[in-house]
Amino acid sequence: MKKILVIGSLNMDISMRMARAPEAGETLSASSLSISPGGKGANQAYAAGKLGGRVAMLGAVGADANGDALCRSLSSVGVDVSRIKRLENDTTGTAIIFVEDSGENRIAIVAGANSRVDRAYIDENEDMLADCDILVMQLEIPIDTVLYAAKKARELGKTVIIDPAPALPNLPEELWACADYIKPNETELNILLTGKADELSLEEALRCVQSLGAKNVWVTMGSKGVFLRDEQGEEIVVPACKVQALDTTAAGDVFTAAAAVSLSAGKSSVDAARWGNMAAALSVTRYGAQSSVPTPQEVEGFFSESAAEK
Repeated sequence: MKKILVIGSLNMDISMRMARAPEAGETLSASSLSISPGGKGANQAYAAGKLGGRVAMLGAVGADANGDALCRSLSSVGVDVSRIKRLENDTTGTAIIFVEDSGENRIAIVAGANSRVDRAYIDENEDMLADCDILVMQLEIPIDTVLYAAKKARELGKTVIIDPAPALPNLPEELWACADYIKPNETELNILLTGKADELSLEEALRCVQSLGAKNVWVTMGSKGVFLRDEQGEEIVVPACKVQALDTTAAGDVFTAAAAVSLSAGKSSVDAARWGNMAAALSVTRYGAQSSVPTPQEVEGFFSESAAEK
């Protein structure tokens, strides 16, 4: 099993369950409140660890109770947290999540210590980059840092996976070219390329992404499954799994983590997409972010059941 390094955000999630998210100027009652470890980077590191990967994480938290809790959560599934930066003068990042009864969610983030993950920190931990085989990153830390780490990883011959969320238009073209694998959802893909949610068709967007240098593209499409285009231009659709969605929080993170673990075990890009699809489908049947991550045995069982139904 190859080594996975996740560089990214760590947030404490404050989630409220409600029939629907409030409109501007509206106050609604929530049916429940939960506080749990999250952040796209931490979610992916946790999921990769729980799914059997050899994982380490780089990121930053405040010297506070939330930072302690996040590190404990990651350690509980075997993630190496020894190099996570603890900052006395910053608070741990926070996410406010409205989870609607439909399973959809809306999220607002306060970056906190995540904004302090900079080039100097990457240089301090360059040995971690040198030691890993697969680098996984997202966009909840400064873009300059993401690009800097991705370029270093490519120079070192590492496999680079980028989950470009939250989606930001006008990403540096160099970042696309650093990606061995890039995993947006349909909406994110258009926002990344045009700044709008639905300006390009899927085919147009994929051509554009690969013209910018990304090798393999996984586009997660919810109930429509996963669309894969590899570096040879081959296109495959991985069908969606039939599940009852309760909470889609972190489903994309679970997909990315599961796919990275699959690649670390020597599986193909297609197999990685299938494994990620199964793990993400299981995660939406449960509430929460890290609490929704399945075990490898659960994914294997779900995979076998799905195959038997065909």
